[in-house]
Amino acid sequence: MASGEEQRFINLINEHQGLIHKICFMYEHDSDARNDLFQEIVLQLWRSFPSFRGEAKITTWMYRIALNTAISGFRKQTRLVKTEDLQEVHMNISDNWADDREEDFQKLQWAVRQLPEIERAMIMMALEEVPYDEIAETIGITQNNVRVRMNRIREKLRKLMCP
Repeated sequence: MASGEEQRFINLINEHQGLIHKICFMYEHDSDARNDLFQEIVLQLWRSFPSFRGEAKITTWMYRIALNTAISGFRKQTRLVKTEDLQEVHMNISDNWADDREEDFQKLQWAVRQLPEIERAMIMMALEEVPYDEIAETIGITQNNVRVRMNRIREKLRKLMCP
């Protein structure tokens, strides 16, 4: 039987597992690597759970740990050529796009894969409509810096997609 804290953690993971899965899809293309990353993120969340003080939103705390885990040494141990399918990451995208929209989407996927990991994380959160203040808290920068960086990221994506 799980203790109260264990059950609270299990409920938290069950409630927000989509957030973890989206990060895994963004950083790992191979399903086995995604599963390993998912387990590593849950382990890191469990290790950090006793120190969560509730000063940030639970999802902000989870994003921070999940992204740090995905970007950190765990990911570096399994270096392979990686591609991400943004359609899998952003579950709200329709499968019935017209051919020209599909081509644009493929260009966007390619362009996002060209971004550095932190910028990829920021654009992923923006696609999830995470507010800039939460992105700032998650990444550890100011909200103003998020705005500036997001403008730069959008410009990079435009240049990559339309050279």
